[in-house]
Amino acid sequence: MLPRPVAAPVEPRVAVLLNAHARRVTSSVVAALGRVVPSEDLFLSRSELDTRRIVQGVLERGYDTVFLGGGDGTFVGFVNEFLNQLRRPRFAGAKLPRLGVLKLGTGNGLAGWVNASPLSGGRFVEDVMRARAGEVPGHRRLDLVEVEGKRAPFAGLGVDGKIINDYVWVREQLAQGPLKPVFTGPGGYFSAIALRTVPHYLGNSVWFDCEVTNSSREDAYRLGPTGEIAEIVPPGGLLHSGRLMMAAAGTMPFYGYGVKMFPFAARRAGYMTLRLAAVTSVEVLANLPKLWNGTWRGDRIRDFHCKDVSIRFARPMPFQLGGDAQGYRESLRMAVSAQPVELLDFTGAVN
Repeated sequence: MLPRPVAAPVEPRVAVLLNAHARRVTSSVVAALGRVVPSEDLFLSRSELDTRRIVQGVLERGYDTVFLGGGDGTFVGFVNEFLNQLRRPRFAGAKLPRLGVLKLGTGNGLAGWVNASPLSGGRFVEDVMRARAGEVPGHRRLDLVEVEGKRAPFAGLGVDGKIINDYVWVREQLAQGPLKPVFTGPGGYFSAIALRTVPHYLGNSVWFDCEVTNSSREDAYRLGPTGEIAEIVPPGGLLHSGRLMMAAAGTMPFYGYGVKMFPFAARRAGYMTLRLAAVTSVEVLANLPKLWNGTWRGDRIRDFHCKDVSIRFARPMPFQLGGDAQGYRESLRMAVSAQPVELLDFTGAVN
């Protein structure tokens, strides 16, 4: 009897979705990707309508992996569209593809977390090539924070929303000509905090009364200095009552530029890390390096693992979702989305 022929391995189907308005999504970047990805698998979105049509086409074709290029905001936009479309009867039975992140944004919090290759030297293209060859070393689960029907890896109410607004102002007003490298990237954030956020709060109150409640049917956990459980907060229990300057939640450790805002995030599947802070503006400025690397601790910075919380401030506070300013809110609810996503991980981590 002749041996049966061995079937050739099936190459994963990979699509690349780009935000055409992202600063680093240039014609040369598109051309570089076009040399390794068939034209029918490379998509550029220029509007919300484009995003919707692209996502629908991707789900219909059944891609195994989809790369998203354009920064954390681009990731948030595409992921929300994917999850919204999957709720429609048209896509009953369809699955969310595994997601890759191209380092083509500004802050690149997600891209840094999964060790995506940099833009320099065209190395980002190698990530796509490895995915098409089935050679990515691992993947990791990413839960998402859901607020007002939108999902993102992080969200915040208070000073962090103010910092993001101030960074946008610094980048638009000061990052010109030879000063551009100074006022963009990490330098832009330091400048925003030092030149606008701290001076603002030196003349205006940064602390306001706030109540935070565990709105889940499951326990929440206050964490100790190394992430150990220090206290159990039952359903309906108060996580905080008193003055705060920030209430933020994240499911991955980083904001943009490697700011490790949530050092204990992603340690407990199905939970988000809630960070409550009641520190002064001067303390923020004095402890910027520790804030950046996630080592700032103290009685007035508290971290929790939780699933669902209700937050109510005494006055409207700046609100940001996924690094994008969203106006002001006096109260809102933050919860872990029922639908996690799966990210390609180039460090080899497997969750």
